[in-house]
Amino acid sequence: MNSEEKQKVLTLYRKLLTAWNQRDASFMASLLSPEGDLVGFDGSQMKGPEEVRTTVGDIFSHHKTAAFVSLVREIRILSDKTALLRAVVSMVAEGEKEINPAVNAIQSLVASKENGEWKVSLFQNTPAALHGRPEEVEKLSKELQTAYSSSQAEPKST
Repeated sequence: MNSEEKQKVLTLYRKLLTAWNQRDASFMASLLSPEGDLVGFDGSQMKGPEEVRTTVGDIFSHHKTAAFVSLVREIRILSDKTALLRAVVSMVAEGEKEINPAVNAIQSLVASKENGEWKVSLFQNTPAALHGRPEEVEKLSKELQTAYSSSQAEPKST
């Protein structure tokens, strides 16, 4: 059961990033619990699906946002109704082939199970500045670039 629940939490996280990448604020908001919180890269805080829908919708209407590239580091089922997912991410602007290391981040998602369905209780996107550790920034950037490049590879014929 634990691995099945972890997969459901992973699916929730992937849907959240897909909603961002597709610039779909309504879909993004639908993934939150009624009391869900979202903390953006710049520290912006949003409470509840309606505020996420409105605020993120405004962002999408005024900015051509870059797409997330992610690597999930850990998923922990904390209880029958609570889970934690940790990931590292970067972003790739439309038409680009390289990640932007300036926006590397650490993401944390706390999910809660409500009426049998996992929902986002908290999503936080924190800059991975890694002050004073340029080698760690470079290592993370290379890892995320490799993940992005691998996801863009053409399928091979057999």
